[in-house]
Amino acid sequence: MGSEQRRDGRAGARPGPVTALVTAFLVLTAACVTFLTTSSASADPIGECTATKGAVVAVDFGPFGGDIVRGCEPTPTTGYELLHDGGFGTTGTGHDGPAFICRIGHGSFEGGTQYPTPDRDDCVLTPPATAYWSYWVASPGDDDWSYSQYGAMSRNLEDGDVDAWVYGGTDVGGSTGRPDFSPDDVRAGDTGGTPDPGTPTGAPGEVDADAAAAWLKGRLTDGERVVDEGSDVPNYLLTTETAYALAATEGKSADLDKVAAFLAAHAGDYAYPNGTDEAPDATAAARLALLAESTEADPRTVGGHDLVGDLAAQVCAAGPESGEPTPGCTAKGDFRNAGYTEGQALSVLALLRAGTPPAAETVDRLAQMQCRDGGVTSVLIRPGENCDGDAATTGLVALALDEAGGHAEAVAKARTYLAGTQRADGAFPGYTGATAGSVYATAYAAQALQALGDTERADAALGWLSRQQLDGGGFGFEEDATDPAPYPTSVAVLAGARTSLATLTTKKTEPTGPPTSQPPTTGPSTSQPPTTDPGTPPPGVGPDLKKGVAYLTGAARLKQGHYHLFDPKSPEADFGLTIDTAYALAATGLDNNKLRGIVDFIDGGGEDAAGKSIRDYTGAGTSYAQGGAIGKTALLAQAVGRDARDFAGLDLIDALDKGVCSKSSLPKRGCAAKGNYNYAESVFKQSLGVMAQLRAGEDEAAEEPVAYLASLQHENGAWPSLIPSTGDSDVDSTAIAAMALDMAGGADAERAVDRALTWLASRQLPGGGFPGTVGISVNSTALAVQGLSLDASRYADEITGARKFLAAQQNSDGGFNASADGQRGSDLRASAQAVSGATGISFGELERSLAGTSPQPTPDPGDGVPDIVTPGDTSGGYGASGGGGGGGGALASTGVQVGLLAAIAALMVLAGWRVAVAARRKTTAEGGR
Repeated sequence: MGSEQRRDGRAGARPGPVTALVTAFLVLTAACVTFLTTSSASADPIGECTATKGAVVAVDFGPFGGDIVRGCEPTPTTGYELLHDGGFGTTGTGHDGPAFICRIGHGSFEGGTQYPTPDRDDCVLTPPATAYWSYWVASPGDDDWSYSQYGAMSRNLEDGDVDAWVYGGTDVGGSTGRPDFSPDDVRAGDTGGTPDPGTPTGAPGEVDADAAAAWLKGRLTDGERVVDEGSDVPNYLLTTETAYALAATEGKSADLDKVAAFLAAHAGDYAYPNGTDEAPDATAAARLALLAESTEADPRTVGGHDLVGDLAAQVCAAGPESGEPTPGCTAKGDFRNAGYTEGQALSVLALLRAGTPPAAETVDRLAQMQCRDGGVTSVLIRPGENCDGDAATTGLVALALDEAGGHAEAVAKARTYLAGTQRADGAFPGYTGATAGSVYATAYAAQALQALGDTERADAALGWLSRQQLDGGGFGFEEDATDPAPYPTSVAVLAGARTSLATLTTKKTEPTGPPTSQPPTTGPSTSQPPTTDPGTPPPGVGPDLKKGVAYLTGAARLKQGHYHLFDPKSPEADFGLTIDTAYALAATGLDNNKLRGIVDFIDGGGEDAAGKSIRDYTGAGTSYAQGGAIGKTALLAQAVGRDARDFAGLDLIDALDKGVCSKSSLPKRGCAAKGNYNYAESVFKQSLGVMAQLRAGEDEAAEEPVAYLASLQHENGAWPSLIPSTGDSDVDSTAIAAMALDMAGGADAERAVDRALTWLASRQLPGGGFPGTVGISVNSTALAVQGLSLDASRYADEITGARKFLAAQQNSDGGFNASADGQRGSDLRASAQAVSGATGISFGELERSLAGTSPQPTPDPGDGVPDIVTPGDTSGGYGASGGGGGGGGALASTGVQVGLLAAIAALMVLAGWRVAVAARRKTTAEGGR
C-alpha cells in the first residue's frame, strides 16, 4: 500500500523491491550467477564508432574524483552489452545479484576500481534513491538526454544511439540529476560539461491580481461582455478570459455571475458557430466548460448545451492520410475543430475536470506535439512536420499532461525545456528567437511551474511579471509595453493568483472550523472499525467490499489460503502484500477465517516454497533489520489482538526500539538522521514504525521517530516519498504520516495533521481520484480516504467523491484497476489497498477480533498439494493480462502495467534464475510496504 507498499525492505537474500528510480539499471544476465561481472575482454574500439555507426556510452566518475570515460560497441545490441563491451566492469547487489548494477569501474580510472567502494555502499541491499547509478539515453539526432525508464538489458540499441551513466539521484521522471554533458559531447568525445541552466536571479515580486482583474472588469460593456474597440460585437474569448480572472480574484460574486450568464446565453453563438447539429468549436466549448467547472456550474447544461458530451463525442478517428478526411481533423486523436494545441489541451482539461476521462488518443496527441527539445508547438502538426515549441504552449500542455497522468516523461521534458528557456530575470520569450520577454508566455509558464513544484522558477517568473504590470493594473503583451491588453492581463491574473485552468475554482477550500485530528464516531467516513454485520459495507457510497474481499482471498491469489506470491511463477511469498490483504480483511470483517489463516501462518513462522518466512521479510535480529517491515508486521499483530512482542517468535517492539537511529550514517546506508528507523528509507516506512511503537505504549521510545517524521513535513502540509527527502509532495506518504501523527497527539501534531489534510483535499482530481505515479491512482485514492477520514465531517464531500471513484474502478471479478487511465484489469495490490482504504480506518486504529474463528492449518511448502483454482480464472489476479511477467499485464509486486516501466517492477525468469526488476519510488509496494 502506498509508497511503502511500493518499497519492500526485507533482509537476507531478498530484502525487497527496488525503486523505480533505478529500474534503469536492472538488467538480465543469461548465464552468470555470480555477483561480480568483469568487463569484456575485448578492447574498447572507440574509434570504430561514429555518429551513424555503432553506439557510444559515457560513465561519469566525477563524484569519485575521476573523469568521464567513454566506451563503444560497433555492433550494438543492448545497453547492458554496450556498457560491458565498452570496457566497463560492474558489480551487482547481494539482493539482486548481477541484475542490479551497484558499482561501475573502468581500467583507465584507478586501475579498474569499481565505485562506489565498499566503505560507501556494501551493495547488499538496493542503493538509496539519493545515491545510485542513473541511466540516460539519447537516440540519433537527439540533443538532450532522456531518463531511461527501462533496464539496460531492455534497451535495444541502434547505430547512433548514445548512453550515459551518472552517479547521484533523480526522480521517476528524471527531472533532476541529468548528465552535465550533452549527447553530442559523447558523440564527439568532448565531455567537458555544459551545466544545466541555473535558477533565475531576478528580483522577487507579487502580481497585483486584484488590480489586474479590476482593470479587466472596467473593460466590460454593460458589465457582461468584452467588445473589440470600434465594434459592438462581443469578443467571447476575451469575455471568457475576464470571467476566469474574476473567478480567481473575487470568487463567487454578482459581477462574475453576470458575465457567466451572458456567456451561457450565447453559448450557441460562441461554441457552435456551424450550428448545434455540427461539431462544436472545441476550443470555445472547452473554455465555456472550464468556466462552468470553475464556478460550480454544470458544464453539461450551459445554455442548454452538453459541452462535455459534445467534446467527448467529437474526437477524430483519423486525419487526411486516411483518404476520407473529416473536416476539423488534422490527425487521429484531435478534438474536431480544435485547430491549435491550446484547444486540444483545454479540451482535455475540461473533460478531466468534469470527471469524464478523455480518450487516450486525445492525451497522446498532446504528447505528440512535443518537439525533441521538450518544447511544445502551438500548431496541431502532423507527424514529420516542423516542430517549433514555445513557452506558453509548453506550459499549458504540461499542465494538461500532468493532470491526465501517464505521461511523466513528457512532463519532465517540458519542465527541462522551460528551465532552459527562462531568462536570468525570470521572463520567457514568446517564440523561438525572440529577444523580448512575453507576458502571456511567462504567465503560462509560471502556472505550470507552480503546479509542477518548481517554485523558485515560478517565483522568478512572477517577479518579472510584477515589474511589467502597468499603473492601471493591466499588462501589455511584451516587456516594457505601455498599452495594456485584456488577453495577457487575464493570463497574468491566474498566475498571480497562483492558480490555473486546471485548478481554478470559486469554491472556498480553506478550513472553516477549528482543526481536529480526532475522527468522528458517526457518519459515512468514520475511521472507527465498522459496526455493521460482516458482509455489509460501511455506510456511504463506495465499492462492493464483499466482492473485493472475495477477489483478494480467491484460491488463484491467496496460496493455500495463507499468502500471496510475488508473481504466479515465483516460489516466494510476498509478505508485504499478504499483510496488505490481512489489513483489508481486518478493516471489513468480511472473512475472519481467511484473516486467521494468514495470521496463523505468519505467527507460526510459516515458510514459502523457497524457505522464506516473516523473519526474512523483517530482517529482525540482523544488521539489516528493516524498520518499515518490522512496523508493518507489528501493526498486523496489534490489529488482531496478538502480542507484537512475541509474534513469529520475534519481539517486534524491541526490534523497533533498538532500530531507532541515534545519528546519521550518511552517505552510508541505514540511518538518514537521528530518529529515523534503521533502513526506513521512506516516509511510509517511518510512519509504520511510529504507529507500531505508539500502539505498543512505547511513547518515550517513539519521541525521536515522531519528531523526525514531523520534521519532514513541507510548508505546504505534504510529506515527500523518500528519506532523505527529494523535495516531492506525495499523496500516499502524506496520508500515512497524518495517521501516524494523529496517534502521537498534542497541539503540534494536530496542527500538522490539519495542514496535511488540507493539502490532501487540494490534490483531489475531477472525478474523485487522486494522482499517483501511475496516473489517477486507486492506491493513492484509497490512502487519501484513510487520511481524510481523520476529520471525516470536514472532508465528507471529498471522501464521498473518492469512494465513488473507487467504485468506478472495481471490476466484475471484485478486483480493482491500478489506475483510471491505465490498462483495464484487476490488480492485486491496488485491490488490497482499495478494500482497506475504502473503510476509512487508519492503520493506527485498525482492530479486529479473531474470536469465534477456528485455527487454520499451516501448509508444508513441500507437500506438493496443488492450489485450487477457479475454472476460467487464468490471470491469477496479479494483473490485467495474465500473471506477472507475461502478457503485458500488471505485475504482482507493482500494481502497474508493464508498458509503464517508469513505474513498475518486473519479475522475469531467465535460464531458471529469477531476476527482480522492481520499482521503489511511487510505484512498487513495500512487498507490501
